[in-house]
Amino acid sequence: MTTRLLVLRPEPGASETAERARLLRLDPIKAPLFTIRPLAWEPPDPGDYDAVLLTSANAPRHGGPGLQELTALPCFAVGEATGMAAREAGFKNVRIGPSDGAAAVAEMARAGIARALHLCGRDHIVLRRQGLTVQPVPVYGADPVEALSVEARGAIDDGAVVLLHSPRAARRFAELVTARSRLRLAAISDAVAEAAGDGWAAKEVAPAPRDEALLELAARLCNYGAPSEGSGAHDGP
Repeated sequence: MTTRLLVLRPEPGASETAERARLLRLDPIKAPLFTIRPLAWEPPDPGDYDAVLLTSANAPRHGGPGLQELTALPCFAVGEATGMAAREAGFKNVRIGPSDGAAAVAEMARAGIARALHLCGRDHIVLRRQGLTVQPVPVYGADPVEALSVEARGAIDDGAVVLLHSPRAARRFAELVTARSRLRLAAISDAVAEAAGDGWAAKEVAPAPRDEALLELAARLCNYGAPSEGSGAHDGP
């Protein structure tokens, strides 16, 4: 029987990941842990900032018309998906970083950025860097689901492989699942893996923080399994 793959990220990312998974002949089940909704916000004066920081594709996807007042600013985006969403939202000068928000602000500092506007979610990590002021402006909210679907619970009972795209999703999944010993986790970064906690059958990190790399790891876990957690088999980005 083919190992099932749980895709926990919100839409539209869940459908995008599921489609990539099918191309790899995997059996994805979409079970988003959060529902994304736009928040009311007022764009600040773009003249007060040197650049925009985007750490999630949800910000340009759900930021609404207020984004148009900021698209002339240089945009630093975390990950290819966020960069693509930024371009689709109208940002002209998009620089894509391969890691996380901390790496992005380090890159901004090296580029001489002194004042950055972080368009983010209501629940976000506060980013700091000496010599760089980062002002968070929440433009979307991510509301957690109360419980997993019946189909998702069935896949868990069968020992599914689970994709984890964010620390918050990892923590929420760990809260919802008590029987961990049969589940194998594929995490997009070390921070995500750490947020999931311990007790899983296996927990591995994709070699790069991209959806494609995460799915390649998941395919290996689905098709061949993985050593149990603590055996030393742990890839880092």
